[in-house]
Amino acid sequence: MRTILASLFVCGYLFTFLSGCKDVEKPIPEGPRNLDSLLVQSPDSIPLLLERGNSRFDAYEYDLAMKDAAHAFRLDSLNLDARLLYAEVLNNREKRTIDDVSNAQRHYKTIIKKQPKNLRALVGLAATYAFQEDSKKTFQYVNEALRINPRYRDAYVLKGSVYRKQGNIELAISSYETAIQQDPEFFEAYFFLGQIYQSQNDPLCVEYFTTALELRPHILEVKYQLAYSKQMYNQVEGAKEIYREMAADTVDFYVARGLFHQGYIKQFVESELDSAMYFYKSAIETEPRYVEAWHNLGLCHVAKGDKTRALQSFGKALKYDPDFTLSREEADRLK
Repeated sequence: MRTILASLFVCGYLFTFLSGCKDVEKPIPEGPRNLDSLLVQSPDSIPLLLERGNSRFDAYEYDLAMKDAAHAFRLDSLNLDARLLYAEVLNNREKRTIDDVSNAQRHYKTIIKKQPKNLRALVGLAATYAFQEDSKKTFQYVNEALRINPRYRDAYVLKGSVYRKQGNIELAISSYETAIQQDPEFFEAYFFLGQIYQSQNDPLCVEYFTTALELRPHILEVKYQLAYSKQMYNQVEGAKEIYREMAADTVDFYVARGLFHQGYIKQFVESELDSAMYFYKSAIETEPRYVEAWHNLGLCHVAKGDKTRALQSFGKALKYDPDFTLSREEADRLK
């Protein structure tokens, strides 16, 4: 039986909420309070820098948030709110280093020394220990936050992420569900639960990704995960609708995947090879190094009896990923 490729997934959301994946979010029009304009007039306003920095942080725009946090912290290193935002960005940005996490840890400890009940700092400190794989201290500070406020949502999310990494999926699910009980509109928990159920081949993932997308309709990674889940659980028309939306977007990563999956459905669900090849070629035009698209295009050529073009497609896949065994096996079979 031929091996076919359905998707290349991006996941790994554990300690930093959605910071390690391509969770591109379209810009949302600003409200009546234009912080950019206000900061042009008052570029050294710490309250304005913190307001914009925290807004950017909440939108996962960590690089932009870092600019505001670092500026505010340089202006007043004694300002605990500035120090906290600076620590949060250091601890959550995608390309954080070991030194970044250690520095964040130091800042959190300084804040907690002066504000022992600062829940955000306590959970942030716990997250630094989670990064360092020190479960004992992670739960020490998470539980300290929960003793202060048993309904503190982010503490349950961090617990869920630690349990998930440890492989204790039952406790991870329980922790994320508890986070949702505290905040029924907490997007991240729905997304994490969708990922867990997807990994368990449980169609419940569709329900959780649907809710996550309703809460954050601009995050393309959620669209991708929801579309793929629908595709896998016999909701093909719904999946195709989302893939078409992705293909019409402006972010190449998701445009290519929207096209690829439309090709996959045409090839393996609807048996329309010519249409499948059109979508694979379009995906490759958008992202020339798309190994899976080259591979599936090769399979289309095999099905049409075109050995030469099939070998060329498998060769392209292997050019971009020499370890891609599926294409190597197909090429060897043809030879």
